[in-house]
Amino acid sequence: MKIAVLGGGNGSFAAAGDFALSGHEVRLWRRDAEQVEAHLVAGSRILVKDHNGRHDVKLALVTTNIAEAVSDVELVVCPAPAFAQQDIARLLAPHLRDGQVVFLPPATFGSMIFAQAARDAGNRAEASFAETGTLPWLTRKHGPFEVAITIRAKRLPVGVFPLDQAPHALEVIGRAFPDVIEPCGDALSGALMNAGCIIHPPLIVMNAGPIEHFERWDIHKEGTQAAIRRVTDALDAERIAVREALGYGAPHFPLAHHYAREGEIWMYGRGSHDRLTDSGDWRERIVLTEHRYMREDLRLGLSLLVSVAKLAGVATPLAKAFLAIGGAICDEDFEQTGRTLETLGLGQLHRAELQTLLREGF
Repeated sequence: MKIAVLGGGNGSFAAAGDFALSGHEVRLWRRDAEQVEAHLVAGSRILVKDHNGRHDVKLALVTTNIAEAVSDVELVVCPAPAFAQQDIARLLAPHLRDGQVVFLPPATFGSMIFAQAARDAGNRAEASFAETGTLPWLTRKHGPFEVAITIRAKRLPVGVFPLDQAPHALEVIGRAFPDVIEPCGDALSGALMNAGCIIHPPLIVMNAGPIEHFERWDIHKEGTQAAIRRVTDALDAERIAVREALGYGAPHFPLAHHYAREGEIWMYGRGSHDRLTDSGDWRERIVLTEHRYMREDLRLGLSLLVSVAKLAGVATPLAKAFLAIGGAICDEDFEQTGRTLETLGLGQLHRAELQTLLREGF
């Protein structure tokens, strides 16, 4: 199938390389004209490294022209960080066509941002928007056109906006991710599967001292101690309580299964945490106030969780505490600058009205 991948980071290169490796026609769009030119000079190739070895794949197109990238494709995949979504959505909005599916892995309710951008651009095409709970690859770039994939997702719970278009959207996404996609309802359900805003805020806040002390620090290895795991589980319990209060059923993909060696299989399968730390790719220099674990997962992800919890009538003391501490570290009020139902233009909706919107669209 024809797939457009938007972005130039770890996730986007993993997506483009892996889709090309699977035989799809892949078009990669990014805004950096200098990097695109260099990629064209290098033959529009990506070197994918995984447990099976090294794979040199060629992309059908590398471009700064988003209209060219998405023309006639069935699936648009945007693994860019949530804080980049508004700009990308605005650029993409005029070019969407009937039947196209925009997949955001994960998104922090970014599916709503992309759908709103299309509406605001006057584009009435019947496109659909979907998001899942994690990036489908544990991955890091090892060079400008080289990406290492440590793990591919085994289960991806996907929510769709509008829900009425879910059968078509899930069929299209399923052809890109065979035997991996699991329907989880509407887009808000998909947003509340986001693992990043559960695993990363405790890691980056509770490791703030060593992060600022050491030149490089692996918060997934030395930084994941028993005390932090207990806090992570408690924070995840708040997420699950919000899902249940809104009527979303199991499976909720509790983060504890990510660390377990037996029991229910999590999104990355069993043993994924050990493989992540064994790779060494997450031993890195972290600028505490700039890292996406802080700017995306904590600031945007937890502010959304707290906002939705208010609608659901669920207390989220840990999520609010991490928002306050993270904001203090960054000298910013994350509850005000984060992502909420209000900042998404949905704050005036009652619960039933929001559910109707999620089902039927604008």
